[in-house]
Amino acid sequence: MNPAAVPILMYHSVSEEPTAATRGLSVHPVDFERQLGLLSELGYTSISFGALVRAWRTAAREGGSRLTLPERPVVLTFDDGYADFHSEVLPRLERYQATATLFVTTGWISTTDRPEDEDRLAPMVNWSQLREIASAGVEVGAHSESHPELDRISARELNRQVGLCKEELDNGLEQHTDVFCYPYGYANARVRESVRAAGYIGACVVGNAMARYSQGPYALTRMTIDRRASLRKVEDVVEGRSVSRIYLKERALTKSYAAFRRSRNAVLRSRGGG
Repeated sequence: MNPAAVPILMYHSVSEEPTAATRGLSVHPVDFERQLGLLSELGYTSISFGALVRAWRTAAREGGSRLTLPERPVVLTFDDGYADFHSEVLPRLERYQATATLFVTTGWISTTDRPEDEDRLAPMVNWSQLREIASAGVEVGAHSESHPELDRISARELNRQVGLCKEELDNGLEQHTDVFCYPYGYANARVRESVRAAGYIGACVVGNAMARYSQGPYALTRMTIDRRASLRKVEDVVEGRSVSRIYLKERALTKSYAAFRRSRNAVLRSRGGG
């Protein structure tokens, strides 16, 4: 049988000196390298998000009869497409023979050879860097075209955000993009259906809980790793120890925000604006 639960870790920026926009979401490069070393020592094998989705989809078709995952899988995901993935993350992945999934917001991809020179909140990857990342075996997934709250926009704009991102990545990388990450880590049924209809095989939320087969391929949960994460916390998270306690505050905020979004969207629909 496939593992009943798999840790999917959510990163954003890995930077020694993050910008104001990424400071709360970043991890120091030294800490990230130590985390990779810890995962290796614990016997984890990193796989892409798509590999996990495909394995569990295969298990669903064949009644779980085939072992399609390593004994101790872990998924490393990175959101948005910051330039430091190319400079800081990729060399360390190669050093530890690890892999990851980078979810890219295509409207934020840099159009210059020096992303750090652009007038942005944080330097983002350019297409040349993104092609190098993909060529190195890192999975590149979609994170929308401009990172809106997908449940707040019209059906037409939702489908455009989901579809255009896929089209741009498919054309820009000359490969098939089949996984999606919801901006802000949240999706309702309408958003999930749009992602499914666009041809993606799976998608992830935040949730701050272990990913489980029972969640379904379009709502697999991830666990946040940021600058405050100690090695002990990372170990407890991937081992599934006290995950609810570790993320108690984050999960409470997520639930409250989700309830707020549902009520707000209901009001918008009643007014004909949703």
